[in-house]
Amino acid sequence: MDDKAIIDLYWTRDEAAIRASDEKYGTLCLGIARNIVHNPEDAEECLNDTWVRSWNAMPPQRPNCLRAFFVKITRNLSLSRFQQTHAQKRGGGEVPAVLEELSECVSGGDSAEDAVLAQELSGVINRFLYALPRRSCDIFLRRYFYMDSTDNIAKRYGMTVGAVGMDLSRSRKKLRAYLEEEYHD
Repeated sequence: MDDKAIIDLYWTRDEAAIRASDEKYGTLCLGIARNIVHNPEDAEECLNDTWVRSWNAMPPQRPNCLRAFFVKITRNLSLSRFQQTHAQKRGGGEVPAVLEELSECVSGGDSAEDAVLAQELSGVINRFLYALPRRSCDIFLRRYFYMDSTDNIAKRYGMTVGAVGMDLSRSRKKLRAYLEEEYHD
């Protein structure tokens, strides 16, 4: 079923929308949740919450890209779940590693001003990503958006883990320089 038909099902409040969403995007969203929470039950719960959140969001929203809509919801729910379950403990896994890697380029905050700056930063990072070569952009997104491990990325692209690490390191350095240039004024 195409995305427009799925969105139409949500808008007519037809429960087949959830089945169609799960059939088309369930594997992708579940994989993202697993990469973040590292717990099959939590990942499954995040996936179910994705469909509930989507049901509540459409209408009034009519996403331009349904895949991105579901991925964003799943990612946000999974990050929240990760933060809840790891509030007291620091440890292994991809999420702390990914956040630490990116901290050299971008830092976060909690104020309203920080939220506005984060929105602006999102646009700047999107422009940066469009300027990267396709493979470097894909590797960057797999690591820092999908929170995929460097092992999985290496297998996906037929690279060594070291080559993936080097590509990510170069991209982070380019991002840091790009951000310094954008915010120098």
